[in-house]
Amino acid sequence: MTKEYRIKLNLANSCIQLSLAAVLVVLASLTFPSDCFHHHGHHPEITAALFVFGDSLIDPGNNNYINTSTPFQANFPPYGESFFKYPSGRFCDGRVIPDFIAEYAKLPFIQPYLQIGYQYQLAYGSNFASAGAGALVETFPGFVINLKQQLWYFNEAEKQLRSNLGKTGAERILSNSVYFFSIGGNDYTTDSRTSGIYKSFTPEDYVAMVVGNITAAVEEIYKKGGRKFGVLNLPPLGCIPVYRAADVAAGGTGECNGEITALVKLHNALLSKKLKHLQKQLKGFRYSYFDIFAVVDEISDNPSKYGFKEVKSGCCGSGPFRGADSCGGKRGIKEYELCDNPQDYLSFDSGHPTQAANQLFAKLIWAGPANITGPYNLKSLFQISFVT
Repeated sequence: MTKEYRIKLNLANSCIQLSLAAVLVVLASLTFPSDCFHHHGHHPEITAALFVFGDSLIDPGNNNYINTSTPFQANFPPYGESFFKYPSGRFCDGRVIPDFIAEYAKLPFIQPYLQIGYQYQLAYGSNFASAGAGALVETFPGFVINLKQQLWYFNEAEKQLRSNLGKTGAERILSNSVYFFSIGGNDYTTDSRTSGIYKSFTPEDYVAMVVGNITAAVEEIYKKGGRKFGVLNLPPLGCIPVYRAADVAAGGTGECNGEITALVKLHNALLSKKLKHLQKQLKGFRYSYFDIFAVVDEISDNPSKYGFKEVKSGCCGSGPFRGADSCGGKRGIKEYELCDNPQDYLSFDSGHPTQAANQLFAKLIWAGPANITGPYNLKSLFQISFVT
């Protein structure tokens, strides 16, 4: 990360200079009263819902309800310990990014679409994300809800909205809702590249397929009336604890995986370019592109500035950097270590952020400056109203 960019990141918005403790104070002021939801008949009087598509970074527990294996689930302790006090299925000690975004937008928690006995108001939105999911159907097939399947579920939800609210009511919800995407990382993992179709393509062509599927999903939702989109790029995945541990196992000192980092950089550059193209091409299209790569890079360079003490090792796991995927003892390795203070860590397990990190990300996604989250931030997207 260049010094010039770091200065911009630090100075563009004073909120990210705060320690995490100070950020928590700011966030506390954003708590909303429970009576801010008013009902007319059976349907809430809101026009901006939140629909979520993605992977384990933002999955609230959809994989609890599919036939999969424990590496793709987090429905056992100590997951959830910092907030829910039970394992909700989130790959985190507490809340994930959409939980905070919903709070800031004055929405309730956006529940897993597949939740058993699901009687949730779809007019608030829904979360289709699935841990392990990729933009490619070839990524972990049979174990996850890939992006194509998530879109199929969205189509079902859209039909239900039209049935519940009628044509005009549904179109008002669809055009004013925010569609939030965080997906692609699993398409570049070591496992998916060795077992999938990666070897049949050049890195550039492979990345183009991944990004192409993401932007195709955005365009499909646009055709159904969606106009406001929040999109995360990929963080420095090559530096998460599991890959630092793999470097140690290969005789190294715990360095980042350079091949994955190179793919992530290609992905982020192309995704940014394609979103700019869509903005020019599609009338009324508005988007927020959050540069989580730059933010994690900055936190890793200056952890104490953001309230963190440990940015390389996970809080929960085993082995070097706690990089073995053993958190909870249900994934083939029964023994694992658990830190006492997950709020001090960037990573909770071998590859996922803590609640503290998710909260910081969400704050910047919601109201960060344009060089981190632009051309709109999510707060401004929620405030834009389309009359139907």
